[in-house]
Amino acid sequence: MSAWLPTAPCTPDACAEPGPAAAAVPRAVLRLTAVAALVLAGAVLLPLGRRIPPEWVARWCRTIVRAAGVRVRITGAAPPDGGLLLVANHVSWLDVPLLTAVRPARMLAKSEVGRWPVAGALAARGGALFIERDRLRALPRTVAGIAGALRAGAAVTAFPEGSTWCGRAHGRFRRAVFQAALDAGVPVQPVSLRYRRQDGGPGTAAAFVGEDTLPASLWRVARCRGLVAEVEVRPLIPPGAHPDRRSLARAAQPAAPEPAWTHAALVTAAGRTAVHA
Repeated sequence: MSAWLPTAPCTPDACAEPGPAAAAVPRAVLRLTAVAALVLAGAVLLPLGRRIPPEWVARWCRTIVRAAGVRVRITGAAPPDGGLLLVANHVSWLDVPLLTAVRPARMLAKSEVGRWPVAGALAARGGALFIERDRLRALPRTVAGIAGALRAGAAVTAFPEGSTWCGRAHGRFRRAVFQAALDAGVPVQPVSLRYRRQDGGPGTAAAFVGEDTLPASLWRVARCRGLVAEVEVRPLIPPGAHPDRRSLARAAQPAAPEPAWTHAALVTAAGRTAVHA
């Protein structure tokens, strides 16, 4: 394992629970059809590029999440305009449209995403910065590229954990991306993401972890009833508030999960205790 390619211990079998109530199959099919229609509409509008108002992009992303059957709650002040590094913990593919709903930005994504059908083209057209996670030698060039985008006044979204976690625990924020914010002299906007069921428990059906596949994750989310995405826009960290990337990463790191979210306290639907926090 390299410093640029961290992994989480979460797996679909141990972590991605469908929840106590599932939507009927026809409703799940309708949800996925709506999501596909919205994504294809975005693909059709790709040639318009930057001429599409950012607020329209944000509304479109929020609609995609709602179409999947997920309610959205966003709290906190809207991020400012201009160069900005937006960072968040990483749980699901839903994180991407949720963060875009908060602030449309250039997404930092693994190079494999660029080869995904439709989604890869959407990401590239949206200005995604693709990184080769398994090449540590490429890290300085990646950081320099991010810093250049930030200096040019772009907002860049990153998931510093480097891997998805199920939400009942989270990884440590890697420091490299924060060096770009220091070099560019821009603020850092931390965002905390949580998924809950309607009964208040962790909505781990949203988790996209381990060897999970996108179709399987899409179906699990569409079948889940009462899933809520909570997006907390935390206080902005202004440039110069921290002297180095280590302390900046620590300040942006989300708080530890609530006690009720610990792995040892939760049991999977099959009766197995998921303990790997």
